[in-house]
Amino acid sequence: MASPNPEPVSSAADKAKLGAALVVFLAAFGSYYALHSQQTWLRVVALLVLLLAAGGLFLLALPGKALIAYTRDSVREARKVVWPQRKEAIQMTAIVFGFVVLMALFLWIVDKILEWGLYDVILGWKH
Repeated sequence: MASPNPEPVSSAADKAKLGAALVVFLAAFGSYYALHSQQTWLRVVALLVLLLAAGGLFLLALPGKALIAYTRDSVREARKVVWPQRKEAIQMTAIVFGFVVLMALFLWIVDKILEWGLYDVILGWKH
């Protein structure tokens, strides 16, 4: 059964863009170290410019376009979220803390009962 939204097939041009992006990405770091005799600001500018170029090449390829579409969809969905009011958030936080305290108390009691049963009753070791 075919999926309703098939994955688009990457073309040779997309693969070339991704390969170029990788080469430029690696060249960015190579240039930073190759310019070791230059001033630091020049090395950093060269690094940043080449990293931006690599990012631009990536965004032009199919995986980059898919990343942009995913980001847009995520932002659109995040805008739909209804956030709780302050009073509601405080109440829910108090409920969670209360549950954690009760659970810790319950587990401590169970631990002490098991300790008593194992060490005192079964093994006969007295603390």
